Amino acid sequence: MPFRIFNQYYPIRNLLFVMGEGVVIYASVVLAILFADGILVSGMLVGTNPVIDWAYLSAKFNGWLCLKVLLVTLVCQICLYYNDLYDLNKTPGFSEMSLRMLLALGIATIFLSGIYLIFPEVIIGSGSFFAMTLAFLMLFIVLWRFFCTLVFNQEMFDRKIIILGSGELARNIMNEIMERKNCGYMIAGIALESHGDADSMEKREGIRFFSNEHQDGLYEMANRLGVKKVVVALRDRRSEFPTKELLECRISGMDVIEGDSFYEMLTGKLSVEHINPEWLIFSKGFRKSFLTRFLKRTLDIVLSLVMLVTFFPVIAITAILIKMDSKGSVLFSQERVGEKRRIYQIHKFRSMITDAEKETGPKWAGENDPRVTRVGRLIRQWRVDEIPQLWNVLKGEMSFVGPRPEREFFVKGLEYIIPYYGARFTAKPGITGWAQVCYGYGASVKDAIEKLNYDLFYMKNMSIGMDIIIVLRTVKTVISGIGR
Repeated sequence: MPFRIFNQYYPIRNLLFVMGEGVVIYASVVLAILFADGILVSGMLVGTNPVIDWAYLSAKFNGWLCLKVLLVTLVCQICLYYNDLYDLNKTPGFSEMSLRMLLALGIATIFLSGIYLIFPEVIIGSGSFFAMTLAFLMLFIVLWRFFCTLVFNQEMFDRKIIILGSGELARNIMNEIMERKNCGYMIAGIALESHGDADSMEKREGIRFFSNEHQDGLYEMANRLGVKKVVVALRDRRSEFPTKELLECRISGMDVIEGDSFYEMLTGKLSVEHINPEWLIFSKGFRKSFLTRFLKRTLDIVLSLVMLVTFFPVIAITAILIKMDSKGSVLFSQERVGEKRRIYQIHKFRSMITDAEKETGPKWAGENDPRVTRVGRLIRQWRVDEIPQLWNVLKGEMSFVGPRPEREFFVKGLEYIIPYYGARFTAKPGITGWAQVCYGYGASVKDAIEKLNYDLFYMKNMSIGMDIIIVLRTVKTVISGIGR
């Protein structure tokens, strides 16, 4: 069963996993404090009984110490997140997980040392205490994850669903659920629209296929399989829509959800190639209130000013390195299509040779593009080439978060090929965006379609909270060097 945060949907077990691990980390730090103080050691010799001074414990673990332990917990969990240890769709082996966990906890130790240097009053214990804490953390986090793996493999937190339909949307939903092992859903059955659709659906173990051609048997089958949700992904609802069967499912307490809505909830994107225009018209979203726009613009101004000042040394060093590495100007300017199709000049650090498109004409940059210089390759990897766009944000031509801007040459072609492509121009383009943190690098029409799927989801669900999530995930993307 999913829950919703800032218009994003996550399986409930993911929340339980993260919260439970927070409790494990908190308890590990408390246990280290008890051992460091000798409270648990004093009475653990053979032949003796442990004696705990509860009055001493009550006095020691006051509110201030609890807050300091909470700080350690939060820092550890942030470092675990940025080392991809909370992505339950990625299941590294024991050795890889241990190495990444050790790296995350090492970074957390360095980060906490910096905090303690600035704010010595939040220090909990000495160096031996830190060593003991790390040992407890490694032990109990590994045990917690092993326990969670055993529980999740039993699929007790997965919600059984039936997919009504056998067209492209139904197949996409089935494939997404099968690929996302920790999405929180399990397909119990698929109600085919006709007997002839059986050959077009890939048979998967544990999924029961049955025909709903004559509009009977859907409720009985859903009830028999213990289904809690019915996903309606029919190709054509005008011919034989199973109103009676779906009404029975709904009255009995099952959730009935439209296929496009479920796909959006499951994947964090829309599907422009198969989306139902009627659903798009009547669905919630695409509202940009005055307060949201005001806060977004205020954050853009504050962030761009702070970052331009903070990154001034990086800007200066990058400019020098570009001049030393290759001939040409330091900055690269190019026309892009912005909000309401306004043309503006985007500014970036030059990462390619001068006149890179002289012989080829307009061309998307490739992942290992030979036109990229040595310094350019480095600054593209760490996104340093994007820093000058902060000036575009300050001027109001761009936002910090939004769809990535495209050149007019490509826009004209993509609008002709891709449905709803013009919807991108209802929002200001951004330095980073939902498509960049979810999909990554792309340099083809197929990639442009997939990125538009994510961009439409962002514009439909735009909020300050979602912008904060995108910024945090952008930092993770930059650190990992994945995406664009």
